[in-house]
Formats: sequence, C-alpha cells, structure tokens
Amino acid sequence: MKILITGGAGFIGSHIADVLIKQGHSVRLYDNLTPQVHTQIPEYLNEEAEFIQGDIRNRDELAKAIKDVEVIFHKAAAVGVGQSMYQIRRYTDVNALGTANLLDILANEKHRVQKLIVAASMSEYGEGAYQCETCGIVYPKQRSLKQLQQRQWEMFCPNCSKPVQPVATNENKPLQPTSIYAISKQIQEQMCLCVGEAYNIPVVALRYFNIYGARQSLNNPYTGVMAIFSSRILNDNPPLIFEDGLQTRDFVHISDIVQANLLAMNSDKANGRVFNVGTGQATTICKVAELLLEALQSDRSLRSGQVLKPEIVNRFRIGDIRHCFADISKIRDTLGFEPKVTLTDGIKELMDWVKEQTAVDEFEKAERELEDRRLTI
Repeated sequence: MKILITGGAGFIGSHIADVLIKQGHSVRLYDNLTPQVHTQIPEYLNEEAEFIQGDIRNRDELAKAIKDVEVIFHKAAAVGVGQSMYQIRRYTDVNALGTANLLDILANEKHRVQKLIVAASMSEYGEGAYQCETCGIVYPKQRSLKQLQQRQWEMFCPNCSKPVQPVATNENKPLQPTSIYAISKQIQEQMCLCVGEAYNIPVVALRYFNIYGARQSLNNPYTGVMAIFSSRILNDNPPLIFEDGLQTRDFVHISDIVQANLLAMNSDKANGRVFNVGTGQATTICKVAELLLEALQSDRSLRSGQVLKPEIVNRFRIGDIRHCFADISKIRDTLGFEPKVTLTDGIKELMDWVKEQTAVDEFEKAERELEDRRLTI
C-alpha cells in the first residue's frame, strides 16, 4: 500500500516508517523539520522512504502529499504541555488547524484514502482515575492553587474529600484536559473521528501514554521526561524533579507504539474507535531518574569525576497532573495488543543509544520561560 506519515521525520513516525517499509509498503514522509526538534534532516530516516519537507498548515503542499495515498498516519503535532500554555496560538494553529487542513482535503478533494490513524494523547484525560474507599471510582479535576501552594501533592475525592488511590484509566473516563496541548490533541482526535464517520473513512485514534526510545529529541526541553533527563545527565547536570517525585506515569516503548499502529491499520475492528496505548504499569518519576542515572552514571562519572543524584525541587508546573496510567484491556481484547518491552529492557536500549549522542541541555532556559509567566509554583 501507499502510506503517508505526517510528522514522518519525527520520533514516532520514523519508527513506523521503518517497519512499514520492511513489510513492503511504499512510504511517504511529510515533515516541516521544526528547529525545536530537528537541526537537519535526521540521519536515521529510511532511504527507501519518499521525503517531502512541508508544513501541515500549508494546504496546497499537504494536498500534493496525500495524492495516491491509501493510508495516513497523522503524527504531525507541536508537542509540549508547558510551552503550550504560552505559545497558545502556535499549538492551536499546528495541532487543530493543521489537522483541519488534512480533513478539509479529505472532505473536498478526490483521494484514495482508506484509513486514517491519528495520534491522540493521554493528556486528554487530565488526571487519571482514582479509587475512593467510600465513593468508588472517581475522577478528580485539577488540583487547586491553594492545595499546591500547601505542597499537598496527592489527590482527594471530589465527592467526600477523602484521600484516593490511583487506578488504571480506561477510555471511558471523562476528558478533562489541563493544558492547551491537551485540548488541541482532544480536538485533533474528535475532528478526525467526526469527519471519518461523516465521509465513511475508517479512523482510529490511539491515545499514547508516555513514549520513550531511541530517536526522541534530546535537544527539545518540552519532549518526554526520559529524553529531558538523559540530556541533563549527558551535560553533567542532575535531573530536576517537580513536586516530590512520587507522581506516576505509564512509560511505553516506541516499538510497542509501532505495534499498536500496525494493528490499528490492519484490523477493521479498530475502525471508528479510540484505544489507550500503554503498558498498564505505573512508575514514579523518581524511579525513572534513578534508572537513567544508574545506566549512564558509570560512563559519565568517569568522565566528569562527579556522581549525580536527582534533585527534587518541590515546585509545580501549571498543567501537570499527579497520576495517570493506562487500562489497556480494550486494545488487548480487540486488537491483540500486548506490550513486549519491559521498562528495564527499554531503558537499557535507550541508554545504549543515548551514550552515542550529543545533546544541548535547554531545560533551565525552558523553566525560566515558565517562571517568567508564573506557570511554575
């Protein structure tokens, strides 16, 4: 099949492209090579893929890229919770209006597209699901400013105010996005599903949890936490951890993300549906920092003579959530998805790649930008 991947030069898109090409598909990559992510055309791009440098916001360029395509993997997006809170127009422009361009072409021009798979996000949920001993499963909203100023990090029941415990979040949880980025991803997802149903184009929305792996930008201070921490360590700086470090996320390896995308492409059972893509396991941010330091410390300490430790700052960023990890029973039961890479093995593979990279640590600059706008507490 002829396949288009928007954002195809990026972390996720390039890995999907490699597997599709290996399976014999013809792949076209469409990417604007935004400087925050790419300093040049990545060396890892598959030579057998057709590459078009173009912006998702340019309708004419995008229409040409869609020509003769049968399947579209829509991965193009501006990514970053914190940055989205002050680059509001750019995030909305790229994520919402860029997706509108894509859908407008599918609605108004002749094409051969038989399926659209859109990258959605766990950030759409806001806080995850919680168990209250009195009220059962509850969905607390964002923590109040007063609570955060008192450094009370954990969640309370929205009904009876008792402490609650995080549980796996399924696709039926009400969406309560807490950042412009998350809102824009919700818009992407819902627009694609809406237009797909109206025009009889099968659409699948995959809500990714926290993805990690080789090729994730080490220079982008708004990318995944593992990449940010790795960049810090490579530059002899300690990982900085907000709150108390006990907040949890669901870290899923890039190869399992690829697996989910291919299952969605190949199964009619996926059509018109939304699926979580994660591991179903919750891991604290402190634990991630410790694993990364353990994997990188020997090489780094020999070079610098220093031993780094995570630095817990006891501060909070507007838009951050406390706990969210995936209930993956729906994608497992419907498509046969099963995460194959453990966190230990995945971090080892990631660190083998990181050790061969150079990185510019822009984290402190990014945090100053948030502080200037009073987006950290």
